[in-house]
This record gives sequence, C-alpha cells and structure tokens, in this order.
Amino acid sequence: MSLPLSKKYKPMEALPASELPTGTEWQYEPKWDGFRCLAFRDGKRVELMSKSGKPLTRYFPELVRTLSALPAEQFVLDGEIVIPVDGTLSFDHLLMRIHPAASRVQKLSQETPSTFLVFDLLVDEDGRPLVKMPLEERRSTLELFAKRYLKKNQSVRLSPVTEDLSVARKWFRMGVALDGVIAKRRDLPYQTGERAGMQKIKRQRTADCVVGGFRYLEKEPLVGSLLLGLYNDEGNLDHVGFTSSIKDADRPALTKKLEGMIKPPGFTGKAPGGLSRWSTKRSAEWQPLAPKLVVEVQFDHFTGGRFRHGTKFLRWRPEKDPKDCTLKQVERENRSALDLL
Repeated sequence: MSLPLSKKYKPMEALPASELPTGTEWQYEPKWDGFRCLAFRDGKRVELMSKSGKPLTRYFPELVRTLSALPAEQFVLDGEIVIPVDGTLSFDHLLMRIHPAASRVQKLSQETPSTFLVFDLLVDEDGRPLVKMPLEERRSTLELFAKRYLKKNQSVRLSPVTEDLSVARKWFRMGVALDGVIAKRRDLPYQTGERAGMQKIKRQRTADCVVGGFRYLEKEPLVGSLLLGLYNDEGNLDHVGFTSSIKDADRPALTKKLEGMIKPPGFTGKAPGGLSRWSTKRSAEWQPLAPKLVVEVQFDHFTGGRFRHGTKFLRWRPEKDPKDCTLKQVERENRSALDLL
C-alpha cells in the first residue's frame, strides 16, 4: 500500500433527512460531535485527513502515536476524532487544536487527549481495498480488525452500530448528548467522496432568547441581525449568538420598532465582541436594547457559552417573560454520549 492513498480515498458523506429511514437494508450509528477523519497507515507513516481533504496529522500527535503503535502496519480507517472532557465531548477543545504553534498543540494533546471513534475500514491490514464490499461485510471485517488490534485501546475505539430501530430512536432522543443519528445502507459499497447510501438525521433544537441588541445591514439603515441573550445563574444577560434570518419585507417595520427600544447596556453579562477579520466597522457596531423582546430560534449546537453557528428565526414570543430565558434551556443532559462506548 502506498500513501498518498489520501489522494485516492475521500470520505463518503451523508444526505440530510428529517426522519430515520426504516427497513432491513438500514443500520444506524451515533452521529458524533467531532472532526470526521480518514486515518492512513503505511508502515511507520501515519496521515490524518479531514472530510474536506485538509491535513489533520500535526494537530493530533497523540493519535498519530497510537495508530503508529498498533500491530497492524497498514490500513485505512474512517471515523470521528472527539475529545472527552469531564464526561462529555467538547467541540471547543477540538477547535483549540487547530493552532499554528506546535508547542501549544503538544501541550493540549497531553492535557486533553483525543479519541478516534472508528466506524468503517476501507483498506485492511493486508493492504486489501474493501470499498467495493457492501457495508455489511466491511463492518464484519472492521469488528474482526478491532478485536484483533484495538482490544483495550482507549484512544482508538469501535463506534457502536445497531439494526434495531428502537435503539436508534433512543440514541436520537439523547439529542444534546449526541449530534444525531446516521443511517447507512448495509447493501451498498463505500462511495468515496459521494453523498449516497447515507442519511444524517439531526434533532431540531429550539431556545427562547432575549433580544439584547441588533446590528444594521452593512449598506442599508435596516436591521440585519438580532443579538441573542440568555440569563446566567447570576441573573445577568449573556450574549450567546445572533439570528439574521429576517424576511426582507419585515425589516423596515422591525427597524422602526427596535430603534424605539434602544437602551444601554443591552447585555449585563458577556457582551458582543468588536471587530474581527470577517467584519467591517459598520457590521461590528451594535445597538443595545431594553430586554423586553423574546424570540424563539432553532439551533444545532451550543458550546462555549454560545450558539456555534447562526440560528434560524422561528417566531416572536410576546407571551414569554424575558427572565425565563435562561441558560438552563441549552445545558447538556447529564447522560453523556460516551455512555454508548
């Protein structure tokens, strides 16, 4: 086997779906909240590659050491890199690894070591490509590989799978403990770089937030985004993100309404940041509002005290008391996704 196999294999990707598919041709796996990764081993050489084809090798030296020490001297594994912290998975600690300083990466690798959760085997220890096999056969081969080479290894572990729809639904209801559920066709080969034969089902999560401020559009004096807040345990309003999915037809009237409610400080806890490399002076400026308006938004992830991405505006909640909009809405469940391993 020769590297660069990374030039030959790309991760098979999933199509979004609104519900779990049913039928004997499907199997189900947890959708982990981490970095998708292909791991290539050829003798002493190990290479890690992200879903987008970017190299990850230098950011996870502890994983490279572990993979290099496995008795199998060649393979291609498909899986997810996660970082367990205090009994749960921390995406923020993964983001911290993407750092230019090798010394910083090395320090973090010792303080918060990563785990590689493996769910597919594309090339086995004999250098035999398996991608043309149906998933059912690849999974059986992967389980034999794990039994032979991973055993008690805590850094490289086999991700669970089930054909039982009730179990998959139970995983899905874990919601905030997992990122969702992946459904895969057991009868299909590995379609490298394609979105086929796999579906990802993510649970819709919503939160009621106080509108603590707003920003104007960059080129027009109309509201561009609402700045969202949640009350912390001390009773202060923390800025936790934004929503910009406002209908154009609603912007003029909404702007007039918001301008009549401008009142500092807007946020009494964590406040919005200033300029960044992505923002202009105008887009970074924000207007504080009296904490009277409540909006319901849909979101994917809440980590590090804020929504990881922008949220989707759903509706206004005039009947909701702003003081009831607390961080408890988005706290992670006590049960950890790591309980599945």
